[in-house]
Amino acid sequence: MLGMTLAHELTKRGVRVTLLEAAPELGGLAAAWTLEDTETGQEVTWDKHYHVTLLSDTRLRTLLAEIGLADDMRWVETKTGFYSGGKMHSMSSTPEFLNFPPLTLIEKFRLGMTIFGASKLKDWRRLEQVSVADWLRKWSGRGAFEKIWLPLLNAKLGEAYKTTSAAFIWAHINRMYAARRTGLKKEMFGYVRGGYARLLNRMAQVLREEGIDIRTSAPVRSTTALPGGGVAVRTPDDTLVFDHVAFTTPSSVIAKAVPDLSEDERTRHEGVSYLGIVCASLLLKRPLPEYYVTNITDTWVPLCAVSEMSTSVEPQDLAGRSLVYLTKDVPACDPLFER
Repeated sequence: MLGMTLAHELTKRGVRVTLLEAAPELGGLAAAWTLEDTETGQEVTWDKHYHVTLLSDTRLRTLLAEIGLADDMRWVETKTGFYSGGKMHSMSSTPEFLNFPPLTLIEKFRLGMTIFGASKLKDWRRLEQVSVADWLRKWSGRGAFEKIWLPLLNAKLGEAYKTTSAAFIWAHINRMYAARRTGLKKEMFGYVRGGYARLLNRMAQVLREEGIDIRTSAPVRSTTALPGGGVAVRTPDDTLVFDHVAFTTPSSVIAKAVPDLSEDERTRHEGVSYLGIVCASLLLKRPLPEYYVTNITDTWVPLCAVSEMSTSVEPQDLAGRSLVYLTKDVPACDPLFER
């Protein structure tokens, strides 16, 4: 999506663009796939990973308007659940937060003030110098940290939470908090009818109409600056020459594909750590409880969260079935990827 949007923006400025995509299809992590209902034989095409648009996602909403899909957005009020202490709890409103059993009254107060304070904080850069664990423990207190924040950090980041800055949680809180400020003070989630498959197909159509040359199955093997100017880009099938090249890939790919990087640049790119996600899709006959997302704070459960798309997506988009995602964020070297 980043590469496609960059190509779209450059074309609006009069730049001729060629878009190279390593995969056979466009979209990357936003791409869709097809699940088969083994009982009826019907096929359901939906996103490989769970995605949701918030009212505060103004850039994406502007892009949807530009490509003619803004009127196809469907907005739904959703609920959030917590699985804690072997029990399910709803935390979708202020009264439910105040009645949340795992926390004492003072722990709820400090947790609420942490979220409110983070939503008002503008200078996020200084948070990059503070660990997320230290920051949350300081403002929320030990009780709320160990009962809520630590299990969520472990589920989302694993051991990587120990080296993650407080800017991480600031970004999450601000996106969700801004969504409530933007809209109806409710948790409103949106999606384009037809999912990201429709969005990506429309985006590709718009890019081609703008004159962009889209090439799939074209991973970049290497890029080399030419003595007379320009950059040679080698793919498995061709060598292309461009005035400029922009990568919208992980830093590790850039480090491999650009031999002319300085030692400092290479070290910085190779030093960026990424987490991957294992995301299993289940097509079910009946929906799970009414929560769009259930955050899991019990450490014995090997999942980050359970996302029930049927709470926001109309049944006809899923052939009358329920689509559930089971997610676990892990380092790219984790053996869980092989399973």
